[in-house]
Amino acid sequence: MTNATPPDHLRRIRSFVLREGRMTPAQQRAFDEHWARFGIDYGGNAQDYATRFARKAPLVMEIGFGNGEALAWASEHDPARDYLGIEVHGPGVGRLMNALAARDARNVRLYKHDAVEVLENEIPPGTLAEARIWFPDPWHKKRHNKRRIIQPGFVALLASRMAPDGLLHLATDWQPYAEHMLEVMEASPDWRNAIAPGQYAEKPAWRIETHFERRGLKLGHGVWDLLYRRNASHP
Repeated sequence: MTNATPPDHLRRIRSFVLREGRMTPAQQRAFDEHWARFGIDYGGNAQDYATRFARKAPLVMEIGFGNGEALAWASEHDPARDYLGIEVHGPGVGRLMNALAARDARNVRLYKHDAVEVLENEIPPGTLAEARIWFPDPWHKKRHNKRRIIQPGFVALLASRMAPDGLLHLATDWQPYAEHMLEVMEASPDWRNAIAPGQYAEKPAWRIETHFERRGLKLGHGVWDLLYRRNASHP
C-alpha cells in the first residue's frame, strides 16, 4: 500500500529557492487582470478540477513550468486534455498568463505555490493522467542533493495522485541528476519504466525544445528524458 503522506523531511525541504526577481509591469498586470481566470488560490482543500475546467477531461500537470513556454505550447496543441501548472516564481506565472489570455486558452489553470503541498492537499488520489517535471533544479552540490524534488517519498506521493497507468515524464540536462532520477524511479514499486528497465527515453515529440534547453545544448549539455507508468498492480 503506497503511503500518500510524505516523510517529515519532505515537508520541511523545499525543492526551490524563491529568487522572485522583479516583475515587469506587464507581468504584474497579468495577476491583476487574469489571475481570477487562470489562477487557483491554494487553500489546502481537495479540488474538483472538473468544476474548475467546466468539463471532465484527462488532467496533465507540469511542476516548475518556468516561463511557461512548454506549457503554453502543449496546452494549445492538445485541446482535448486539461493542464495544471505549478510554479513558485511570479514573473514566469505572469508571463504565461499573458500568453494564455492572448489566445483565450480554456484548458489551463495555475498554482503559484509549493508543489508538494498542492499534491498532498489539493489533488485527490487518482486524479492525474500525466505529470511532467522538466529541468528541475539539480542542486549540484552534494550537501544539497537531498533538496532534489525527485526523491523516494515524493515519487510515492505523486504515484498516489496518478490514475492507473498514468505517465510521469522527467527531463534534465544534468547527468548526475539524470542518474539519480533513474536510480530513484527504478527502485520505486509504484512505477515501471515505459521504455525498458534502466533505460532513458528518446525525446518525445510533445516536449518542445525551449529557450532554456537550446542555451544548454549550445554549452554542450546533454539532455536525458525518463518515462514511467504508474503501476496499476501496486495500489
